This record gives sequence, C-alpha cells and structure tokens, in this order.
Amino acid sequence: MATHDYTSRIVWTGNTGEGTRSYRGYARTWEIAVPGKPVVECSNDPLLGGDPGKMNPEDLLLSALSACHMLWYLHYASEAGIVVTAYEDCPVGAGEIGPGGAGRFTAVELRPVIALAPGADLAVAEAIHHRIHAVCFIARSVAFPVTYAPRFEVGR
Repeated sequence: MATHDYTSRIVWTGNTGEGTRSYRGYARTWEIAVPGKPVVECSNDPLLGGDPGKMNPEDLLLSALSACHMLWYLHYASEAGIVVTAYEDCPVGAGEIGPGGAGRFTAVELRPVIALAPGADLAVAEAIHHRIHAVCFIARSVAFPVTYAPRFEVGR
C-alpha cells in the first residue's frame, strides 16, 4: 500500500499578553498555514466563546467531508457519462456534548444539489453517491455515519 504525508502549520494567535495565565485571559484563535496557500484564520466554536466570523474545527471537518465527497462524485459521474454542470452542498453535522463538555459528531448528512445535463440517467446519478464512502479519504477516516440526501436538477 502506498503511503504519503500531509502537512500543515497551526499557529496560535490568541496570546493577549499574558499567555494562558488565566482561562479567560487568552483567545481561542489560530491560523492554518500550509506552505504556498492562503492563511486561514480560525477560532473555536461560537458555543464555546469563539469568533463566529472565523472557521472552527467543526466547520473544517464538515467542509472537508463534503468536498471529498463532491470530488469523488464528479470523478465517478465523468466516468459514467453523467454530465454535471453545477454542484452545491449544504451539509449538516449533528453533534453532542457529553458530561464534562467533551463533544463529538454523531452523524453528518450531505445534501448536495446537483445540476445535470439533459438526458442524464437519474438512477445512475443517484447510485454514484453510495460508492463514494468506500474511497473518500475523509469519509473513511471518520467514526460517525455519513448519509446522503441529494437533489438533482436536470437541464440547468
């Protein structure tokens, strides 16, 4: 089996001058800095006092899962002769917070709206979704169920 590495650089930007001297004395902000790519400013979940204008780990995981699914969908659609002209997803992740504040995702539903060229076989277009979980790097790495509720628009 071939292996490869992914790298990232996480830089905490939340030192307000006192470090972590007190729990409320520092910001939960950081940057994701991958060489050669734009820096992404992040914060923790707004439910935990984070900046709602910045990406948080939950946003990033949900987005990565959706994007991975989309890329595989486009690949398989192309192979199957299904012409996709637009793809947009608004996934929903369900989470829970347990005793002590520890949280986790319990499920994700992907809800893509996929525009198809006229004449597309909708049964084939639908079936593609069910092949992706076996190959998507992100979907294969998560410990919660991922379901699909696609909607197709033909001729758009």
